[in-house]
Amino acid sequence: INTAKQQNKRVIAAGTTVIRALESAWDGAGVRSLRGVSRKFVRPGVVSGVADGLLTGLHDPGASHLAMLFALAGEELVMSGYQEAVANAYLWHEFGDSQLLLWA
Repeated sequence: INTAKQQNKRVIAAGTTVIRALESAWDGAGVRSLRGVSRKFVRPGVVSGVADGLLTGLHDPGASHLAMLFALAGEELVMSGYQEAVANAYLWHEFGDSQLLLWA
């Protein structure tokens, strides 16, 4: 991850749990090795921006995951994806609802 960042390459997280781990391990200059449990709550105003994209599923309205997505990708991008999903009756959760969000 640190090499990718130094070479201006994208870092794509696979899931919101990976975002929490990356944000917890970010020290402002790079990702460092850590051990333990992350209690990081990524939300608007609380994000350092390690990742440049996220592969994730659709999350229920009101879920803390949505706050994370808004913080990372912006509410407009996230909501446009959700509007597409609702308009086309996409299945949610474990039924093939994956989306790739790129913001950098």
